[in-house]
Amino acid sequence: MVRAPRRKPASAASTAAEIRQPRKAERSAYFARREAAKVLRSLLQGDANRRAVGSIKSLVYGPSVRNKKATFALVSQTLKHLPVIKDVLNSTNILNSKWKRKEELMYIITYDILLGQAASLVGDAEKFLLARKGALQSALAQLVVRMGAKNINGLMALGQNSDMKKPRFVRVNTLKIDTETALHELGKEHTVHRDDVVPDLLVLPPAVDLHSHPLVVNGSVFLQGKASCMAAVALQPEAGWEVLDACAAPGNKTVHLAALMRGKGKIIACELNKERIQRLKDTIKLAGTTNVEVLHEDFLNLDPKEPKYAKVRAILLDPSCSGSGTAAVRLDHLLPSHDTGNAGDIDRLKKLHAFQKKALAHALYFPAVERVVYSTCSIHQIENEDVINSILPLASSFHFQLATPFPHWPRRGRPVFEGSSHLLRTDLVEDNEGFFIALFVRKVTEMAVEHGRSTSSEALSTKKSFCKNCSRTRFAVPRPFITMTKMWLWPQHPAPKGAAQRKQCYRNLMKFVSQ
Repeated sequence: MVRAPRRKPASAASTAAEIRQPRKAERSAYFARREAAKVLRSLLQGDANRRAVGSIKSLVYGPSVRNKKATFALVSQTLKHLPVIKDVLNSTNILNSKWKRKEELMYIITYDILLGQAASLVGDAEKFLLARKGALQSALAQLVVRMGAKNINGLMALGQNSDMKKPRFVRVNTLKIDTETALHELGKEHTVHRDDVVPDLLVLPPAVDLHSHPLVVNGSVFLQGKASCMAAVALQPEAGWEVLDACAAPGNKTVHLAALMRGKGKIIACELNKERIQRLKDTIKLAGTTNVEVLHEDFLNLDPKEPKYAKVRAILLDPSCSGSGTAAVRLDHLLPSHDTGNAGDIDRLKKLHAFQKKALAHALYFPAVERVVYSTCSIHQIENEDVINSILPLASSFHFQLATPFPHWPRRGRPVFEGSSHLLRTDLVEDNEGFFIALFVRKVTEMAVEHGRSTSSEALSTKKSFCKNCSRTRFAVPRPFITMTKMWLWPQHPAPKGAAQRKQCYRNLMKFVSQ
């Protein structure tokens, strides 16, 4: 007698399906924790060195991260509770040398065990901490009592910041799609309208998540703040120009310049940070730009007299700054350095001011440059008006003057010097972000008439030198700075071979300035 195979009850089949699904979810969560740990490591190392590779959002929503939503939640929540997590791990002293080398991953897993919603965790690191879950929970309970909170929720509420609510701005990449088409496509799911200040910028309601939208994924539109877009528009580069983006990464302004130039001409995107170079290249590739040359170099090391820069007519300078104007948007308030004290902040601002001033002065030395935009995402006067005010005499000697970007914009520079009304500011309250923009325009015609030159950029870049050892010219020397000539000009001066030649070159320079 042959027996028919026993059929599994329906309940058993459904139970097996239920078992398979959590395993898939566990694997997904496992990889999300590893991705989150990599992002967290970059953030914490950059914050400690004051050289951020990118913001939390820019790192999470980069092309290398697959599970963006889960990774962002893990990173942001772990950072919010990082002081608590560190206290718990330190008080238990359970991390041996092996796991201390992976401390970011241990922070992520500790958050998941104590405060997350994971029912079960897979992975060696997870098993290590799960075996010590009781000790972690006990340390957390002791911390609640020590901090005077009523419960864990009360402890977590201490010092939490509410996120700023601002519209979602979307810049249309006109190299791939026209604004009307983007407006129509986004309008199928969301309320959307054109911005009344920046061309090709669309405005959507706050909290709209577009990171997985097809137009974002294929580079047809970019999630970019309004003030950030204003910097490139203020430069007004023309199609066919050569433009230099001095501090280019992550590249949103670079590809915006390419779109404004309709893909014609040339953009030199300069970036010093090796890690940010790849980010820049990814952005350029996503945007589909073909007229951008990436230069892995310090902008201050570029020699304005080199032939390759002889036709650069516009420079966008967005140097390293405190980021105080976008701290809430970037979630910088979650980073450990946010509350390190005023003394450290003042010292940092002074160092930033010195670098920013030097970078702006360097931009003015390029012989054919007609327009220079200096922009920061800072609210501090020392990084904004003070930098511009200190550069004005030098700018004037090079025949640059301040122009007024977006003349109808109501918020201008602080009235700390004559002409500050030309400067542009955005406000943290009114605009939900604090930006600063200054536009220098060279009076090319007046400069050419004074020296009997043609007004073409080619003619301006081939001027007769006053010294056989260098290419310094009569109108390129800042006459108001006779006593400071060595400080301003000598670091930019090419080093002649031999001490005698160098001394003679410097004597020629000083003799000419004193005329």
